[in-house]
Amino acid sequence: MALPEVITHQDQLLTIDTKANAFLKGFLLPGIRIHPLMLDPQHGLWVLRAIFPPGITLPLHFHTGTVHIYTMSGCWYYTKYPEQKQTAGCYLYEPGGSIHQLKTPTSNTEDTDTFMVVSGTNINFLEDGTFLDVMDAGMIKAWVDQAIKDQGRNNMKYVAATGPTYSVNPHPRVRIQLGRVP
Repeated sequence: MALPEVITHQDQLLTIDTKANAFLKGFLLPGIRIHPLMLDPQHGLWVLRAIFPPGITLPLHFHTGTVHIYTMSGCWYYTKYPEQKQTAGCYLYEPGGSIHQLKTPTSNTEDTDTFMVVSGTNINFLEDGTFLDVMDAGMIKAWVDQAIKDQGRNNMKYVAATGPTYSVNPHPRVRIQLGRVP
């Protein structure tokens, strides 16, 4: 088999160095820091590096899509499963349709550093089950873009997927009319 033709040309690799910029602050709750890696609202995909301080409890939420979380340092768990702590080196897969609440123990001696790939939407609720809000790739992109501006991180970048567009007629002078041969 011959080597296939390149259909996606790259002048450079799409790579993000999370050490090149300070993380964005104030995502969801005070103390949480994030570094966006890829945001694709068209496909409902968000990829983040998120750092949680000790003692954080996220809102109860329902996932419409899947989640992959890899823990690089610290400790966290779901309030429903406090005995199944996620620590450095742990990978967790969450199926779509799951409901849970992430918590970092107040006893943590370090921040909890995670890498997450999320598809779909988080539908957030208060403790009593009352609807709070919706969080998806589009909302996160809007927040990130504003935070980059507000926090003076103009050189921070992330991989941004572009949306669909019309194809381009490679021969703009050629016009084809239906029912007629040019």
